[in-house]
Amino acid sequence: MGPKGQSLMNKWTCWFASMRTHTHFSFCSATPGVSTHSLAKITPCSTVAKILISVLLVAAPATQCRADAAQGLQETPGQLKKLSLAQLGDIEVTTASKEPVTVTRTPAAIYVLTQEDIRQSGATSIPEVLRLVPGVEVARIDSDKWSIGVRGFGSRLSRSVLVLIDGRTVYTPLFAGVYWEVQDTLLEDIERIEVIRGPGGTIWGANAVNAVINIITKSAKDTHGTLASIGGGNVDQGTGGFRYGGGNGKSFDYRIYAEAFSRGPEFHPDRDRFDDWQMGQAGFRLDWTAHTRDAFTLQGDLYDADDGEKVAAGFYSPPFTTNVVGAGEVSGGNLLGRWKRVISGGSDVQLQTYYDRTNRHEASFGESRDTFDIDFLHHLTLPGHQDFLWGLGT
Repeated sequence: MGPKGQSLMNKWTCWFASMRTHTHFSFCSATPGVSTHSLAKITPCSTVAKILISVLLVAAPATQCRADAAQGLQETPGQLKKLSLAQLGDIEVTTASKEPVTVTRTPAAIYVLTQEDIRQSGATSIPEVLRLVPGVEVARIDSDKWSIGVRGFGSRLSRSVLVLIDGRTVYTPLFAGVYWEVQDTLLEDIERIEVIRGPGGTIWGANAVNAVINIITKSAKDTHGTLASIGGGNVDQGTGGFRYGGGNGKSFDYRIYAEAFSRGPEFHPDRDRFDDWQMGQAGFRLDWTAHTRDAFTLQGDLYDADDGEKVAAGFYSPPFTTNVVGAGEVSGGNLLGRWKRVISGGSDVQLQTYYDRTNRHEASFGESRDTFDIDFLHHLTLPGHQDFLWGLGT
């Protein structure tokens, strides 16, 4: 490993908010020719922490990893500030039409969160990241549940908001919504999050009434090297993540990852500590380009979690209702495949299919669901700077 490609970062972050503390350590390494993002940030929480951190910094100074120009327009805020309005409008998004389109040509109220925004936010989950998006209201119900809404329609299951992860919908038809506590991935693997505030049913179907939230992860070629992170605190009691990526240097790239965390209960006026939360997840992604015309992607995830909850159970005899405290058992997995071929003249065809398995057993109900989806999309470039898209799905 060359000196330009090698980096080692120790990151101590300690903050105090809502009566909680959190300490985070992360280490990253990169292969030659591949850059990784990292930042050494220190926020002392006490005199003891100041002394300890000062000694550690003297003994092992931190180094910073910076991305190169290959990231293009979606770079650091400092670089974005140097761009003109015309250059900012050239940032490409895909949610509005399922094809890369510049922001200036997008007839929608769209906002893009970049990886740099996510990294600087200090967020540890996707719902916390969405607090950064204007017009998206995020309220935490307890340790493992959120209410997320757009245009004033917030609810526990975010009804009428379509949520996608790499083109795979995470909507559950049982209660017509999204269980945010099981929508997770390594935040370092997210390339950007595109949010359309407004209807998107023409492209995405009936669920996209109030908004579309599209979470797009990085290509495997952008995640070469090793990334490891650990953290802990009084509420985020333990978090850890690992990722390794590589390739043959030509047309094939891959990555694997695993993460786990344990989070303690939030404060409740009745001092009932029921909402502790533990989860583990692992996954992979393969990207292969053949003959510069065909691109293949195969990716999958597996997860298992226990989320504490308090639910009201009804009976036919007095007292008729009672609160039941227990742990909801949730698990599942998904497998997604995508093929895209570029045709002459800028046209292309795309075929995507995925399988999703969900198991959810709570005190009041149980659900086991298998979802299979297939989508075909044909993009035609017509004379007069016109684009025509049609597709089929089931």
